[in-house]
Amino acid sequence: MSNWKTFTKGLIKENPILVLLLGCCPTLATTTSAINGMSMGLATTFVLIMSNLVISLLKNFIPDKVRIPCFIVVIASFVTVVQLVMQAYVPAIYETLGLFIPLIVVNCIVLGRAEAFASKNPVFPSILDGAGMGLGFTFALTVLGAIREILGSGSVFNVRLLPEDASTILIFVLAPGAFIALGYLIAIVNRLKKTK
Repeated sequence: MSNWKTFTKGLIKENPILVLLLGCCPTLATTTSAINGMSMGLATTFVLIMSNLVISLLKNFIPDKVRIPCFIVVIASFVTVVQLVMQAYVPAIYETLGLFIPLIVVNCIVLGRAEAFASKNPVFPSILDGAGMGLGFTFALTVLGAIREILGSGSVFNVRLLPEDASTILIFVLAPGAFIALGYLIAIVNRLKKTK
């Protein structure tokens, strides 16, 4: 597989959220706004890229019997870096995302890419795979967050689009709104795939 295809498959063809339906817990919980979705996506992208890089470098030194625990230690190290950096430099977003930042460790996208790709491929394609999957995840979370923010509060990225007195649909700021918006996004993606 070419490096370009390795990168783009996570963006489009195998988008973790819109096609593979992986990582739905942080998707539904953190996308109350576009900035929250983008922040969660970028944090996960960093962890994906760095853990894929390290696991690809160490793949020949990790015994098969302990590969999953070793992958989790590598992933947890980078999640800790993300957590500390966010806590220091963007405390408001860190407070909003809360528990979901440490839960990146057990996100099935991150562990799945470590097991399925990084442990079997060279370093550069592993980095591209992590970047593609991470950016695809970030795109899906940002779009979902933007939709929920526009419909639920009339703004996007904290920029007011609708007048203050305009009626909004409260359900989109609540948990059921995440399911509804994600369902429609997946339906749109499936429809676009069928027309091609």
